[in-house]
Amino acid sequence: RDRCGYQFTSKLEGMFTDMKTSADTMENFKNSINQSGGNQLNGIDINVHVLTTGFWPTQSSAKCILPPEINRCCDVFAKFYLSRHNGRRLSWQSNMGTAELRAHFGPKKHELNVSTYQMCILLLFNNYDKMAYKEILSATGIPIPDLKRNLTTLSSVKYKILERSSKDKEISEDEIFSFNSKFRSKLYRVKILNVTQKETSKERSVTQQKIDEDRKHQIEAAIVRVMKARKNMEHSNLIAEVTKQLQSRFRPNPLLIKKRIESLIEREYLERSKTDRKIYQYLA
Repeated sequence: RDRCGYQFTSKLEGMFTDMKTSADTMENFKNSINQSGGNQLNGIDINVHVLTTGFWPTQSSAKCILPPEINRCCDVFAKFYLSRHNGRRLSWQSNMGTAELRAHFGPKKHELNVSTYQMCILLLFNNYDKMAYKEILSATGIPIPDLKRNLTTLSSVKYKILERSSKDKEISEDEIFSFNSKFRSKLYRVKILNVTQKETSKERSVTQQKIDEDRKHQIEAAIVRVMKARKNMEHSNLIAEVTKQLQSRFRPNPLLIKKRIESLIEREYLERSKTDRKIYQYLA
């Protein structure tokens, strides 16, 4: 921070602050629950990370219909949190959570480590032996691409928690799913990892934009380090030196470096020489 300025480290410091604050918040929340008798959560152990928008990498917020028992826990936490932080708003990121479920497969018991989406799907089978794809979609509200990906995982050869009515590679809208009570694993605790799917060209473009956004700060930090040491530098030499400093992490596009130089000039970290516009000067 001393070398590059507050703005280059503010997000990272904000992340560490969020994690520390979340741990303190959860400790106070659990103390409050214990003091009230401990019955509000119906035996469910909930752990919430409250993250500040703007500090963390942006992700599209996907909504889903949480099971009633989980929704009740979220409401209890929200009431506790908002009573201590007036004016704030909580937005639940169900696409980023995880859960641990204790499941019975006939005489066998297993603890399943799953995503929040997978939890929403599996808990439906506490009440139904079989469910159609459209029924699961309606009951969970999970976005179609995510629902199909998670159903594919839960019915894959590796896990087979659910059984499918067809053996087609793609899940159809007429698909029927049933709970596989014959599931067995050598491990008591089973971690279910999502099946990876190929990125579409649109998704690749969005991913690249996010990568470029995150790299902006690293490029600017490198520019400031170089200019603070050299004080004056010609354009092509600065591009070469910044590229050299960052090449162990990634190879920056010269055009992106030029854009970050322009941004630093606008924010008065650098200025162009009055005698030669190709030479930059560091502003202390």
